[in-house]
Amino acid sequence: MVLAISFLEAPLKFRAPGVTLPLGLGIGRLVFRALNVSEAVLAAVVVVAFVVQRPPAGVVAATAVAVVVLLAQVVGVRPRLTRRSDAVLAGADGPRSHAHYVYVGLELVKVIALIVAGVTLLAA
Repeated sequence: MVLAISFLEAPLKFRAPGVTLPLGLGIGRLVFRALNVSEAVLAAVVVVAFVVQRPPAGVVAATAVAVVVLLAQVVGVRPRLTRRSDAVLAGADGPRSHAHYVYVGLELVKVIALIVAGVTLLAA
């Protein structure tokens, strides 16, 4: 989901014919809200699974990194992105938000953590 939405859907939607900046921002808000809710639900399921049967420490550590990154995105970065998109939708101009770069960087860390967790779990 992270790869498909963050690295494919998000940049491509603004290149589609007829998609304006306000329309793209509105779509992005809905899609990323749904993504983050899905990620939070899946994270909760994984935490419960870890309580039922504890996996190797490497899996726990990599998963913890992914969960902490998700929390940082939702609590720390998304509010800034929302304020910026609110301003753009209200017609404001100004410098582009650096929060997008932070969000993408955190997405990369999260993807790497999830891959490490999966490979470590399969190798166990």
